[in-house]
Amino acid sequence: MKQTIITAVVRQFGNPRGAAGRVAGWVLAHRSSNRRRNEWVVSLLDVRPADRVLEIGFGPGLAIAEVDRRIGPSGHVYGIDHSDVMVRQASRRNAAGIRAGRITLALASVEQLPPAFDGPFETVFGVNTLAFWTEPVRRLDDLRRRLAPGGRIAIASQPRHPGVTRDPARAAAETADLFRKAGLTQVRSETLDLDPPVICVLGVNPGPSQEPGRNG
Repeated sequence: MKQTIITAVVRQFGNPRGAAGRVAGWVLAHRSSNRRRNEWVVSLLDVRPADRVLEIGFGPGLAIAEVDRRIGPSGHVYGIDHSDVMVRQASRRNAAGIRAGRITLALASVEQLPPAFDGPFETVFGVNTLAFWTEPVRRLDDLRRRLAPGGRIAIASQPRHPGVTRDPARAAAETADLFRKAGLTQVRSETLDLDPPVICVLGVNPGPSQEPGRNG
């Protein structure tokens, strides 16, 4: 019975729903490695006061809270998640920022962002969400076009499920290739030494005058 419950909760991590989804959200919010991972990713973003930042798949809202803390009252944090359970948990966790008008969270998918999320953003990021996207290059290209010139995209992954590569160099190279195909430049990767390792790939929107195929 205990193993059955654990299995049911683990299966919820991709799109938490119902009672098991609420438990999965609690685990995501309180597991120390998850908190460390989110804090590390946000530290790589170099967000500044007055920045407009979008998170794709915010889960229980840990990174949303950390970004809000760093950019202060003159910035704005946006986030989408395709789980209504996560929207409720993240909204409770970030209630003060939402009331103050600094945070906007929505139930939505990366395949169909709300019109209010057109940008431009200084930073777009996601943690453990890329594996759930359809047509990831197309999604990355769409997100890049919502960035201000010089804006950044950061995608972090810490795959835990069986059958995925645990080689951070290979995982980083695969994601970096998607970034370049989507027109991002200055692509680099960072690794956090957890078990399994966390990789974060970052890229820059070169702006219209420098996009591949334009102006030579």
